[in-house]
Amino acid sequence: MVSGHRYRVVSVGGTVAAAVLGVLVGNLPVVQSEVTTHIPLVRRLSPVVLGGGDLVIALLTTVAMVTASFVPLFKPRPRRLLDTVLLVQKRVVLSGFALAAISYANYSYRLPRATLGVAVMTMLVVLPPWFVAIGRRPTGSKRAVVVGDDIEEILEVLEAIDMPVVGYVAPPSPYETETDPRLAENPVVADGSGWSPDAVERLDGLSQLDEVFVEYDVDTAVLAFDRTDRAEFFGALHACHEHGVRAMVHRKHSDTVLTPGDADDSVVEIDLEPWDWQDRLLKQLFDVAFAGTALLALSPIILLIALAIKIEGHGPVFYTQERTYRFGDTFQIYKFRTLKPEPEEKVSLAIERDRKTPLGEFLRKTHLDEIPQLWSILVGDMSVVGPRPAITELEPEYESEVNIWRQRWFVKPGLTGLAQINDATGKEPAEKIRYDIEYIRKQSPWFDVEIVVRQFWQVFEDLLEIRADEREK
Repeated sequence: MVSGHRYRVVSVGGTVAAAVLGVLVGNLPVVQSEVTTHIPLVRRLSPVVLGGGDLVIALLTTVAMVTASFVPLFKPRPRRLLDTVLLVQKRVVLSGFALAAISYANYSYRLPRATLGVAVMTMLVVLPPWFVAIGRRPTGSKRAVVVGDDIEEILEVLEAIDMPVVGYVAPPSPYETETDPRLAENPVVADGSGWSPDAVERLDGLSQLDEVFVEYDVDTAVLAFDRTDRAEFFGALHACHEHGVRAMVHRKHSDTVLTPGDADDSVVEIDLEPWDWQDRLLKQLFDVAFAGTALLALSPIILLIALAIKIEGHGPVFYTQERTYRFGDTFQIYKFRTLKPEPEEKVSLAIERDRKTPLGEFLRKTHLDEIPQLWSILVGDMSVVGPRPAITELEPEYESEVNIWRQRWFVKPGLTGLAQINDATGKEPAEKIRYDIEYIRKQSPWFDVEIVVRQFWQVFEDLLEIRADEREK
């Protein structure tokens, strides 16, 4: 990866060059003629070729808007390939909308629509591979950092790994040799090849882990925590996932994390992304298409439900609750309110009968109370299919019953899942985690479609059951 100020210069330079190239290509007479003749959306327009001052103004304005849109990407930061491509594409589309908006304002900037379209398409083709190239690590680069708070485990993993170790990252603690006699008596060399009078260097605290990954061009992080708590252990895993850094951990934590398979080594790799990038891309496209289409189709029903809840008069339309996201992060889940409000107390799995309402019972039986979660899918907090997000306050209870419970945290939670269509709920955490792990291992676009179809069939059966009950009454 191009590092430091060089990355900023190269990334800005490439962005400016792509913007200029896009405008110049779109301004060519032959391109104008072809576009306005064969492209359906603009073929009714007349070819417009800018020249002189108009072309200069168009170039300067385009460069300014595109550069401003790409500011977040000018900071050197390792990213996974697919994330880089998607982020660049989003910024190109954003700059295209901004340019289209100001072109209709009372301003001397006049970039023809055909030229704007060609410029955007050019940048969509040129900029993603450019940012992937400058963010890619050199072939054969192997640099590791140890992240943790357990001295004995740090020393143990340093002996087990066979790649250069640039140092360790940890919260403020007695890791310096002068304050910890265990490390002072057994100093280790930075390349992990044996013992040396020089102790491994403490690079920084956990809050600076992102900067350490960039500054030292790290491609592997070995976690050495005393316990796998959410705040530190899974926070470090989240940073590794975001930066595309391989994560490894001592084998004793293999029940807590998701690993590719059985391994006999003392240090095993963590499977931060269980699915191939093609499957992840298809899944994201499916999520957006499903949620967007469903929200549009169900908009009249959404309005009717909201109105009915307000008329019933038992509190706000929506009910929010904190649920667990990937790597122990949390997010707010939304549902239509189905119970009468109560003062905030300790979460319980039991539902009090006196809080039920007729409308709420109907919404739960028909699963209509789950409709607001389509918005969570659209913004990326959830997927259509995945392990159902657990109530965060109940996580310790599940973990005490099932030691591999946290393996669910390695994929995005879903609106429905394999556990749901098999009627496995949080009341049977061992059964639920069995289905969740099976889904993680078998996930594919077609498997998602199969689960969604089965879920729709179950909803249909529930509706038939409700209708039958009403006839009996």
